[in-house]
Amino acid sequence: MAKTKAAGGSKLGRDSNPKYLGVKAYDGQTVKVGSVIIRQRGTKFAPGKNVKIGSDDTIYSVMDGVVSFSTKRKKGYDQKQRIVKMVNVVEGKKK
Repeated sequence: MAKTKAAGGSKLGRDSNPKYLGVKAYDGQTVKVGSVIIRQRGTKFAPGKNVKIGSDDTIYSVMDGVVSFSTKRKKGYDQKQRIVKMVNVVEGKKK
């Protein structure tokens, strides 16, 4: 009896599917309610006004409007400050 299979016994060739992460709606683009703005692992971007964060850290819109990005100083629990990238949806039309 052979110890390993004769054909198709390769132990390589396993790979995971792509996760399609990243920014889906950029600054100035219009979005509808429930539109995914960013898919991310962890909070590289923080939710701002009219935006919520899902259980897998996906940021999505809660109203129709225009996407805008900004930065903000945020104080942590240890009183250290860091700059956070914020995502907002503001009412209005694209210029």
